[in-house]
Amino acid sequence: MVSDDGVARGKEIQRRTGKTFHLATRLLPERVRESTYVLYAFFRVADEVVDDAEGVPPAEQRAELERLRAAALGEEPTDDPVLDAFADLRETHDIPDSDVNTFVDAMLTDVTKSRYETFEELRAYMDGSAAAVGRMMTAVMDPDDPERALPHATALGEAFQLSNFLRDVREDIVERDRIYLPQETLDEYGVSESDLRNFEVTDEFREAMERELRRTEALYREGVAGIEYLPDDCQFPVLVAAVLYADHHRLIRGRNYDVLSETPSIGTARKLALVARTRWHWLWNHDPETVFMRVSCVPEMSGDLDPDRGRDPSRGVGRRLLRGAVEGLRRLT
Repeated sequence: MVSDDGVARGKEIQRRTGKTFHLATRLLPERVRESTYVLYAFFRVADEVVDDAEGVPPAEQRAELERLRAAALGEEPTDDPVLDAFADLRETHDIPDSDVNTFVDAMLTDVTKSRYETFEELRAYMDGSAAAVGRMMTAVMDPDDPERALPHATALGEAFQLSNFLRDVREDIVERDRIYLPQETLDEYGVSESDLRNFEVTDEFREAMERELRRTEALYREGVAGIEYLPDDCQFPVLVAAVLYADHHRLIRGRNYDVLSETPSIGTARKLALVARTRWHWLWNHDPETVFMRVSCVPEMSGDLDPDRGRDPSRGVGRRLLRGAVEGLRRLT
């Protein structure tokens, strides 16, 4: 049984450090909402070991992460309410130990690694830092057919993290000496590390950013396509989260890709307006893909094919049109 203290502590951490995710979490049913507070708090506590580690030797960071791993897996006792609550949650929802290990391993990667040569290398890191998070969230939501939901949850988790990376280019360089833009993309468009460190928003940097935005938007489309496999009471909150995170792309393009002078931020009024718009469309059409395309800033198509997916972006359009027609007929009868 997850303790009330652990839930309260998780909620406080999420409210303070993850305002966008907190807004979407508040829309979840209680059975999932309280567990999500605990999940987020565990992720954040582990993340802060490496993100707020100025002056802490790498060996101490690694030792602290291993302590967190042992407590989270129930292998060692702990008096930390967040870790204790997560350990109970892991047992209650049968969260695989492999996902916990993959997540902690990604945090260990952050101790020593700060550059990624290829997108596939970055994606291997995100399997722990983002995809495992999506898989754990899916376990908590408990869909009827998790095997169909999980690949889409993985894609959506990656999309959320990539949007954060693209928004936080300056912050990651200044505060953590990390660059999450793949080196192969920077090389392809002729962007040097000195350009980034000097905060030079060149035409080449804009092209590289647009490349990564389109790659991320392909993952949003793939992720949102699987929201229908989640329980009915979880679909709208997850859809709202996708709309909110993707809205950073609107900000980035609106600033002509300048994420180097400051970090773009979505205001509270804008977030609430997006929630209201999403809710309005959801009332009329319960197809997540259709609502996402109407409300979010993500285009339905991006070139002839989605980047790195080899997938026709029009896939599913006929299915969505059919659903819309069926829904319309249902409301008329």
